[in-house]
Amino acid sequence: MLTTLYFVRHAHSIYTPDEKRRPLSDKGQLDADKTTKLLHAEKIDYVFSSPYKRAIQTIEGIAKYIAKEIMIEDGFRERKLSDEPVEDFEWAVKKVWDDPSFSWEGGESNQSAQTRGVHATIQLLNRFEGKRIVIGTHGNIMVLIMNFFEKKYNYDFWKELSMPDIYKLEFDKEKLISVNRIFEK
Repeated sequence: MLTTLYFVRHAHSIYTPDEKRRPLSDKGQLDADKTTKLLHAEKIDYVFSSPYKRAIQTIEGIAKYIAKEIMIEDGFRERKLSDEPVEDFEWAVKKVWDDPSFSWEGGESNQSAQTRGVHATIQLLNRFEGKRIVIGTHGNIMVLIMNFFEKKYNYDFWKELSMPDIYKLEFDKEKLISVNRIFEK
């Protein structure tokens, strides 16, 4: 019995230094509506999300459509890169991908963020076997989770993601069987 996880990277948001309450932009809201329409045909059973507003807003349409509450799972929150904003975001992210145990001041290493995200993922796989679950999340943590199951999901893959993006992962127990992108710009 396959369990299907739909990892939904949040849509475009308005930048604010408050990570948790950063809302979607107008474009992000339009793309969130498109995300909802794409997920209509997928017969979703449950909806989980990072506690961050932009992730919740991106998947709240599908939760309303299936008349289910969004369950918040802290394990799917974005990786904290550092305490302070970094000058060159892409270079800072590449550094943590190049050295999985490295972390910036006050931030999470790839190893620690991946451990957190994978733990949350495996809990869902064990608790909801055979179900179809949407997970509202973020680019870095999503790719770190995918990387645990298949190493080809790496920094270069992360750079190619769009906002939003949807990846459908099918599992047999805790074994990844297939990955398909179902969001096209």
